[in-house]
Amino acid sequence: MTIPPGLAPFAFDLFVPEYRPLRAGAWRVHHARNVLCQGYWSPALLVPDLVTLIRGGDTWMSTTPVELESQEIGVRLAHGHVVVFGLGMGWSAVASAVRPEVTAVTVVERDPEVIALHRELDLAAQLAPEARAKIRIVEGDAHAWRPDRPVDLLMPDIWLPLVSDGRVEEVRRMQENVGAAQIYFWGQELEIARHAAAAGRRLDEDGIRATIAAFGLPLIGPAHPGYAERLGQAAERHMRGRWLPGTPPSAGAAAG
Repeated sequence: MTIPPGLAPFAFDLFVPEYRPLRAGAWRVHHARNVLCQGYWSPALLVPDLVTLIRGGDTWMSTTPVELESQEIGVRLAHGHVVVFGLGMGWSAVASAVRPEVTAVTVVERDPEVIALHRELDLAAQLAPEARAKIRIVEGDAHAWRPDRPVDLLMPDIWLPLVSDGRVEEVRRMQENVGAAQIYFWGQELEIARHAAAAGRRLDEDGIRATIAAFGLPLIGPAHPGYAERLGQAAERHMRGRWLPGTPPSAGAAAG
């Protein structure tokens, strides 16, 4: 395929496993070729081999730029014992496991059919033995699961939409059970933007820090280079008017 001028193919420097087409119960892994996809903070990019995890008519995860970019900061900052809530396509788990700073990865998934699908996929077989040995998958509910050892980083990713109401409160309840030293939850940049705008804060470093402090959660992300800029780009591309009730129109417009 000839790539049109100005359209770049999606390139990603973190490990992404190969996925083969597969079905397990209501779930299936599907491939598509040369799909134009919006990024989380990057512009539209061409994905030569797009893989999606589908249940019914819903895509629960994919190898689109928006999916990988919206999890990558958590993976890049992962260390110690990492707990992932929601198995999905297993990308954040295997990508974390290959990091030398990570000692163990526990994935908590409540759907036995997704776990069965991953037994067949066996993504860990693509890893070096030392990385493969770090991963364990347990059946459990993200809202009730408690760890059997200290957790250095909790990465919840259990939601279908990128933006949903009550997400911060859900993560707080999870943290009450887990007591993780640090947290990175899926879509947190958009939640920070929503709450910052509602509080009349700017999406700069000070506004982001103040909003995270108000969450009362040990979120990582701001330490990553260019975080404020990327957060603003994600909000501009994906908020689509889904601001919190009571947000001043001028604040929402200024934030994204």
